[in-house]
Amino acid sequence: MFWLLRLPFKLILRLKIIAFSVVSGMALAFYLQLREEQKSWGVVPSDRKRELVGDDLVADPTMVETRSLIMEAPPAAVWPWLVQMGYGRAGWYSYDRLDVKGSSADAILDDFQELAVGDIVPTSAGGGFVVKVVEPERALVLYLDNELVRSQVEAAVASKGGAALDDIDEGMPAGLQFAGAMGDFTMPEFKATWALSLEPEAGGRTRLIERYRVWTAEAGMPQKLGLPMMGMGVFAMTRKHMLGVKERAEAHVSNGASAAKVEEAPLEV
Repeated sequence: MFWLLRLPFKLILRLKIIAFSVVSGMALAFYLQLREEQKSWGVVPSDRKRELVGDDLVADPTMVETRSLIMEAPPAAVWPWLVQMGYGRAGWYSYDRLDVKGSSADAILDDFQELAVGDIVPTSAGGGFVVKVVEPERALVLYLDNELVRSQVEAAVASKGGAALDDIDEGMPAGLQFAGAMGDFTMPEFKATWALSLEPEAGGRTRLIERYRVWTAEAGMPQKLGLPMMGMGVFAMTRKHMLGVKERAEAHVSNGASAAKVEEAPLEV
């Protein structure tokens, strides 16, 4: 008789095994599909091999990824969307629930149209990329390394005390918290650049080229396991970002505006 009582437990265990197998299979299929797309989406061999402004900032990269797409808009109509990017600014035009608190702007924000070398493009309340190159309507290069991250946090603590860490944690989107944890695990020491280049094309179009160059310390097991996942995350967010810029720039040009509507209100965070 007791074997009858054990049937539900065996059934539940079997169902759990089946469910785990199905989810694992779906995850693997998604990984393989995304990995395959990562190798080809927006990759133009001639763009990948050429030198871009800012390449010298990370001289011996561990990873280089270059992608491009054509926009039906001139560089002058694309540039404002790049200048205003950032957490607490216009957002990243990507998956907003992961990298901002609020929605990325659909208009040009007049308050964020000035950007100079040495400025910070925030990724969170605690700091972000340092601007290394600003060539209006041509190139924008952002830089970050582990020493900068550390110094930005230390400066925030020196200014606000221990409450600064609470502010950073409270204001940081869940996606950035996860990415930060992954970064600490896979890249305890790193240097990285994000270069965005605009090149005019025939017919008033623009080629947007984006390149990531990342150097990490000698790869151990954590790096070997984590970097491919980080790379896919960067690809997914960057792909969405590039399409977001394209959508916004083209929409405003098609509406007959050489530049988008101006708003003074910053992105709510």
